[in-house]
Amino acid sequence: MTNATKVTVVGLGAMGLPMATHLIESFAVTVFDINPDALAKAAEAGATPATSLRSASEGADVVVLIVRDATQLDAALFGSGGVADSLTPGAVVVITSTVGETALVRAAELLSGRGLLCVDAALSGGPVRAGRGDLLIMVGGSAAARTAAQPVLDALASTLCVVGERVGQGQQLKVVNQLLCGIHTAAAAESLALAHRLGLDLDMVIDVLGGGAAASFMLADRGPRIAQQLRGETPPLRSRLDVIGKDMGIVGDVAREQKVSVPVASAAEQLYRMGEAAGLAAEDDSIIATLFAAVER
Repeated sequence: MTNATKVTVVGLGAMGLPMATHLIESFAVTVFDINPDALAKAAEAGATPATSLRSASEGADVVVLIVRDATQLDAALFGSGGVADSLTPGAVVVITSTVGETALVRAAELLSGRGLLCVDAALSGGPVRAGRGDLLIMVGGSAAARTAAQPVLDALASTLCVVGERVGQGQQLKVVNQLLCGIHTAAAAESLALAHRLGLDLDMVIDVLGGGAAASFMLADRGPRIAQQLRGETPPLRSRLDVIGKDMGIVGDVAREQKVSVPVASAAEQLYRMGEAAGLAAEDDSIIATLFAAVER
């Protein structure tokens, strides 16, 4: 049975598309993205594609925003023909992007000035879990905003953590989450590069390590793609290198502001910067493993 809440999803990338297709099971969903192929896939799944942000947002009760960075967030919300111009007061914008606390607080303040609610809903779990409604969502926002967004949040999350009543607090916990994810991805790449150089079967290594104390979500998720990269194959693009690099940059900024030493996170960030400098920014982040071992491609 379809919920009467009208939902718009803006951004149909690696996370946005599976989230949108999952929401279609419970809501009338309108979608917008500048990528026509992504729009076509969402439409095939049952969403209503829109040709502009304005038309996508008109009449929406909840807008789920999944963009790459603070610049895209500002443009999508407050640029010419942006989301904020089309919504009716009382509607809620659910911001799922990792853009940092400052950008979230600013957006929430500007939305509030137009009578719009805002929920800071930082995500963790990856595209496969997004398509199952099995995400961890870390929420910051007022009780009124959370209530307005609750049906959508419940549909997307298997674990919903209310971090606090203030927008930006979800981003704070996401920074801690990304610190670990960035380190774990780098560690998985290092360990599998070593295994590859030793001549071990990488699929076996991932399976064995995943059953012991060295197991981690990032090893299980990135490991198969890292193995493909090390064998000179091309895995599917699920998480761009420059996205995890951006997230680790936010980690570094927050750590400096709080005067907390994060040497391991800093080393992982530099690895991603090396990858970007090598022209790998648009590649799947598993490609960093090739920086540790010479790989013929």
